[in-house]
Amino acid sequence: MNRVETFDIIVIGSGGGVKVALPCAAAGLKTALIERDACGGTCLNRGCIPSKMLIYPCEQVVRMRRSAGLNIRGAQDASVDFSALVRRTSETVDAMSAGLEKRFSNNPPLELIKGSAGFVGNRTICVNGRLLSAPQIIIATGSRPMVPDIPGLAETPFMTSREALRCEKLPRKLLVIGGGYIAVELGFVYATAGSDVTFLVRSRLLRKEDPEIAAEFSREFTRHHNVLEGVDFLSVDHSSGVFTVEALDAAGKQLSLKADGLLVAAGVVPETVDLALDNAGINTTEDGYIAVDDFMETTVPGIYAIGDVAGKYLFRHTVNYEGEYLERLLKAKAARVPLDYGPVPHAVYSSPEVAGVGLTEPEARAAGYDCITGVARYAESNPGAARGLEHGICKLIFDRASQRLLGAHICGEEAAAIVHMLIVAMKNRATLNDLRDIIVIHPALPEVVRDAWRGVRG
Repeated sequence: MNRVETFDIIVIGSGGGVKVALPCAAAGLKTALIERDACGGTCLNRGCIPSKMLIYPCEQVVRMRRSAGLNIRGAQDASVDFSALVRRTSETVDAMSAGLEKRFSNNPPLELIKGSAGFVGNRTICVNGRLLSAPQIIIATGSRPMVPDIPGLAETPFMTSREALRCEKLPRKLLVIGGGYIAVELGFVYATAGSDVTFLVRSRLLRKEDPEIAAEFSREFTRHHNVLEGVDFLSVDHSSGVFTVEALDAAGKQLSLKADGLLVAAGVVPETVDLALDNAGINTTEDGYIAVDDFMETTVPGIYAIGDVAGKYLFRHTVNYEGEYLERLLKAKAARVPLDYGPVPHAVYSSPEVAGVGLTEPEARAAGYDCITGVARYAESNPGAARGLEHGICKLIFDRASQRLLGAHICGEEAAAIVHMLIVAMKNRATLNDLRDIIVIHPALPEVVRDAWRGVRG
């Protein structure tokens, strides 16, 4: 039997897990960092970074194509060199990942171990035939694309986000299954680059957003993209380089859609397949995520899970926050304090852009709040008029009794940047009167937020 090697801390996953591994190693703790894929995790290699590197140039192209109303000549013919863009993105990401691997490999007492980890006991794992044990183990393995159970789909060479981010050949026609943020971000890239894209959505676009925000997004997005909502999928086939999707539309009419490309962006599932969690006695939720408490600890003391695999929030900014919390928790000598996320923001980088923080109006009402709201349109603001913006809204939700800000949601240009003033407001439990006492720069796009709180009625 192999000898068991002991560490102070074992971290499985080099994405958000480095927020624990690096500072613990810097503090002198013997740390094992295990990664079976490219260093940097999903965000760097298969998510946030490459997608935004593709999206940003496409955003600029869309702005130029729509610039005639701003008296700009010649920009309307702007186009994307898709193959070159994807190639540059992949090369940049690979270089960043290689840089991280070099940093991890030359950072004692941190040991980077490349391989797949699985539990053989409640604090012992096996990787590459080596047995490793530690009193503290952190699971940060992330998530992977979910493949919906559609007859025939699994037998076809469809793309998930992973392949779509590295595909240098632009499909002439592309079908996108999904209506969430991954679907509308990557579908937007392919459409802007010149692919004839059709979105096939089971329910509606961005269904988790506040209904007014989702409606505003849908109105603008469907002006430029072909979207079929309420689709019921029957089968998928692939023959002679052509995908055929058989489905029913919202009215029950049968559709037969053909394309040379198919992107499946229907959500994610936790990456737990190879972990052998049962060997450690680690419980999971009904959805397969690792069950954790308010300290990010699993059902086995000393074993923690952070990030997508824990299923609380599926954002890189939240796993960073969780990792920084856990690093403090593991090194603290004082009493443990539960993790308080505060207001958690999110953004969708498509065209138009969407961002939000806090409760949607239906969520607030379901929680028992008597809500008052304020909504303002970009087009009715001075900076919006200066930019020639015809779409975009900001919606603020307040509790009538306390007048405290419960949620803020924006659809429009620079939404992800503008929402930060509202994250701070919510973190400090700001009220409507607090916001009304703020001076906002004129003329700047955050004036649309000011117009929303000025417009609160009741």
